[in-house]
Amino acid sequence: MVYSNGKVAGIFFFIAASQFVLGLIVAEALFPGYSISTNYISDLGVGPSSMVFNMSIFLTGLLSIIGVYFFQRTFNHKVMTIVLIITAVATMGVGIFTENSEPMHMITSFFAFLFSGLSAIVSCRIMKYPFNIIVTFLGLINLSALILFIGNIYLGLGVGGMERMIMYPTLIWMIGFGSYLIALPEKS
Repeated sequence: MVYSNGKVAGIFFFIAASQFVLGLIVAEALFPGYSISTNYISDLGVGPSSMVFNMSIFLTGLLSIIGVYFFQRTFNHKVMTIVLIITAVATMGVGIFTENSEPMHMITSFFAFLFSGLSAIVSCRIMKYPFNIIVTFLGLINLSALILFIGNIYLGLGVGGMERMIMYPTLIWMIGFGSYLIALPEKS
């Protein structure tokens, strides 16, 4: 069976985010004493779970770039393509430049966080109601949490908890976006 470019893009986005969610869980479990509240997410990239975390986050970016290729062939949406590519390359950079590689780690992390939220918001132009509202909301949660994080305002969640409030909404978005693309009807 031959799938449309949109469906193939959706499959890559879905797998990219899903495997990272699972990789994150495994990495957290492999890191003795790791706290999702007090540890940075990137601590997983330099500790005993570094191989799992760094490979998983790099793979997220790589699969996303492949997804963007098929997405662009279907939608020819330049703004969405640009924000998705920046997100994907920055995400790969987080896996390459661990937190011991400052300032590159901080730069790639910031771009991954920022542009993943922007990707969610921009995707509202492609998705139909009610998904367009949901993805905008997820992107706004990401950007709001990023602003709070930069201001060292963690709302009692700790640094790791606030980072997850930046990251989880966009992982949820990416899984939903991939699913949305997979479910699009074939054009006749």
